Amino acid sequence: MHAWTLISFLFFTGLVALITWRITHRDDLSNTRGYFLAGRSLSFPLIAGSLLMTNLSTEQMVGLNGSAFSDGLSVMAWEVVAVVALVLLALFFLPRFLRSGIATVPQLLQERFGPTTQLICNVIFLVAYAVILLPIILYSGAVGLQGMLDLPVLTGIDSSTTLLWLTVWGVGIIGAVYALFGGLRTVAVSDSINAIGLLVGGFVIVYLGLDAVGDGNGIAAGWQAIQEAQPDRLNSLGRPDQQVPWPTLFTGVFLINLFYWSTNQQIIQRTFAARSLSEGQKGVLLTGFLKLLGPLYLVLPGIIAYQLYADEGIAGDQAYGYLVFHLLPPWLTGFFAAVMVGAILSSFNSALNSTTTLFSLGIYKSVFKKDASEQEVVNSGKVFGWIMAVASMAIAPLLAGQDSLFDYLQTMNAIYFIPILAVVIVGLLTKRVPESAAIFGLVGGIVLIAAGYFVPPFNGILEITNQYHFVAGVFVLLIVVMLLIGKIAPRREAWVHEDVKAVDLTPWKGAVPVGIVLLILVFAIYFAFAG
Repeated sequence: MHAWTLISFLFFTGLVALITWRITHRDDLSNTRGYFLAGRSLSFPLIAGSLLMTNLSTEQMVGLNGSAFSDGLSVMAWEVVAVVALVLLALFFLPRFLRSGIATVPQLLQERFGPTTQLICNVIFLVAYAVILLPIILYSGAVGLQGMLDLPVLTGIDSSTTLLWLTVWGVGIIGAVYALFGGLRTVAVSDSINAIGLLVGGFVIVYLGLDAVGDGNGIAAGWQAIQEAQPDRLNSLGRPDQQVPWPTLFTGVFLINLFYWSTNQQIIQRTFAARSLSEGQKGVLLTGFLKLLGPLYLVLPGIIAYQLYADEGIAGDQAYGYLVFHLLPPWLTGFFAAVMVGAILSSFNSALNSTTTLFSLGIYKSVFKKDASEQEVVNSGKVFGWIMAVASMAIAPLLAGQDSLFDYLQTMNAIYFIPILAVVIVGLLTKRVPESAAIFGLVGGIVLIAAGYFVPPFNGILEITNQYHFVAGVFVLLIVVMLLIGKIAPRREAWVHEDVKAVDLTPWKGAVPVGIVLLILVFAIYFAFAG
C-alpha cells in the first residue's frame, strides 16, 4: 500500500475523532436522557447526518453496489422507495412517537398494549441485532476494507480467513468504544462529519469511474458508453429473475423500507432525540432528499464496475472495493477508506447504542431491577453492549460465502421487520385491539415467515411466489387477525394516546409541501428510467 494511502487514512480518521471529542466531551452521560437520547437536543442537520450515516454503512456501499453489479439499476428500489417511507415517518409516525416521549419502540408497545408485548419486542430486537444486523455490518466492512486498502499486501497475511477475523475484530472494538463511552450525541456528531466525507468521496468515485469508462473523455462519454453497452441493465423496473422484480415495489420492498425508516430502533432513535417535532421533521425530510441521490453513489458504481471489470471474474460484493482501489490515487484511497471506516463505525455504533438502550430501559430497568438508579441503568447498557459487540464479532466471519450480501440482509430482516411493523401500525390506528392480538402478531408473524423461508413443506410457497410478495401476504394476514381479535375480545377501555410534553409538538409548516415534492420526485425518477 502506498505511504500516502496510510497517511491520509490515519489523518482523516484521527480528525473525525478529535472534532467529535471537542464537541461532545462535556456532555452529561450519567443519566438515561443524556446517554440514550442526547438530552433531546438534536437539531435537524445532526438528525439528517446521523440518519444518513447510520443507513449508509458498508452493507449499503458494498452490498447494494454488489447487487447493482449483478442486476443493474433495478436495485435502486432500496434507495428510492425509502423516500416514501421517510415522508410517512415525518408526517405520520414521528408526531405520534414524540407525543409519547419514548426512547424505544418497545416502550410505545408497552404504553399501547402492555408489558408482555414490550418484553417480547425487546427480545426480538436484541436477538435480531446480535445475529443479523451487527455481524453483517462488520463482515461487509471487513470485505470492503480488504479490497480498498489491499490488506493482504499491507499486512503480509496470506490466509483470507485470518485476515477477515482480524479486520472484523479491529473495526468492532473501535466501534464499541465510540458507542459505549460516548452515548448517542457522540454517535450523531461523528456520523454527520463522516456523512460529508462519504458523499464527497462517493461522487468522486462516480466521476472517476465514468471518466474511465469513457476512456478519459469525461463523464458524459462514460455515461453514453454504459447506455450503449448495458441498455437492459439501466431499467428501473426489475425483471422476475432479478432480486427486486418491479411488482414487489408495492408489497414487501415497500413494507421493509417502511419498517426500516419508521420503526427500526437503530434508525429512529436519533429522531426520538429531536429537540422538537419541527426539527425532527426537517431532519427526516432532508434525509429524504439525500436518499434521492443514493442511486448515484450506491448503484451506479456497481454498474460502472461491471462495465470495467465484468470479465475479470470478481464477485458482486467485491466490486465496490475493487473499483475504489483501481480508480483512486493513493492519497484519495486512504481518505475514502477512512470515510468507509466511519460508515462502518456509524452503523455499528448506532446499532450498538440502540441495543444498549433496548436492554437497559426495556429489560434491566423493567425486569431485573425496577428501582435501579440512572447511573446503574447506563452502566448496565455499557456492560451489555460489550457482550453484544463480542458476540457480533464472533458471528460476522461466519457470513462468508453469501451470493448477495444485500439480498441476504433484506431476506433475514423481513423475519422480524414485518411482525413488528404490523403490530405498531395496528397499535397506532386502533383503540381497542388488546395485548393478546399484539402478542400473536409478534410471535405468530416470526413463526410464519421463518417457516416459509426454512421449514419444509412450508418453504415450497417461495417456489410459487416471490419472497417479498410472501412477507407482504403475512403482513396482511397479521393485520386481519389482530383486528378480528379486537372485535371478538376488545380492550375494556379505549386506549388514549396522551401527550407527555417531552418536546414541542408544533409541526413544521413546510412538512406537507416538501413531502409532496419528494413523492413527485420518486415517481419522476422511476418514470425516467422505466424501460
